[in-house]
Amino acid sequence: MHNFKLEELINDELKVSEIQDFAPNGLQVEGRPHVKKIVTGVTACQALLDEAVRLNADAVIVHHGYFWKNEPAIIKGMKRNRLKTLLANDINLYGYHLPLDAHPDLGNNAQLSHIMGVQVNGNIEPLMPFGFFDQPISPAELTQRLETRLGRKVLHCGDNAKDEIRQIAWCTGGGQSFIMQAAEFGVDAFVTGEVSEQTIHIAREMGIHFYSAGHHATERYGIKALTKWLVDQHGMDAVFIDIDNPA
Repeated sequence: MHNFKLEELINDELKVSEIQDFAPNGLQVEGRPHVKKIVTGVTACQALLDEAVRLNADAVIVHHGYFWKNEPAIIKGMKRNRLKTLLANDINLYGYHLPLDAHPDLGNNAQLSHIMGVQVNGNIEPLMPFGFFDQPISPAELTQRLETRLGRKVLHCGDNAKDEIRQIAWCTGGGQSFIMQAAEFGVDAFVTGEVSEQTIHIAREMGIHFYSAGHHATERYGIKALTKWLVDQHGMDAVFIDIDNPA
């Protein structure tokens, strides 16, 4: 497939033109015109690029790409090394940030709902859905479910919160700033990837269960779903590579 056609295909599916973002979505670094082999991952780190080179990939598709708003424009050090790897090996780089969070089927939030076993009911914020468990579960059971299915330890704060969880909100990645909106909406628990110092105080004082399950861990599944979509729906040779990150 032509590299521009691949960009158009994914852009249309993820409705890129409808979402404002902090970085460009789509083809970020142009490589060879024809794409056969694709490597995907969460972040366009050097380790993922090295794997793409090793596998002779024509393209890399990630959730966290390059050229973020307010990022220094100077190309040196780490940024130089990453871009050099792409350009020297004629590899295309595609990045899809908020569009891959928000997609109702392939998105990170949609995928996390499946992992948790939650029925999506609506959105509190555009990137913060909420929903219900079929039956209330204990806070400890949700901790175990997240740790087992995400494969990492989860930080849980449940001081002053309910003994059972029925209604829950979530936002993958760095969504801890949404905890106040979640608490004011009235959910029993809020799940995200990261935690800040003030997050715990808000959870305690608002009486809501808070779970920090890892930025990387909660955002593996959107790009994995997009990879499967490329393979199953469009016959592409694409492989997801998980470069482990405990954060």
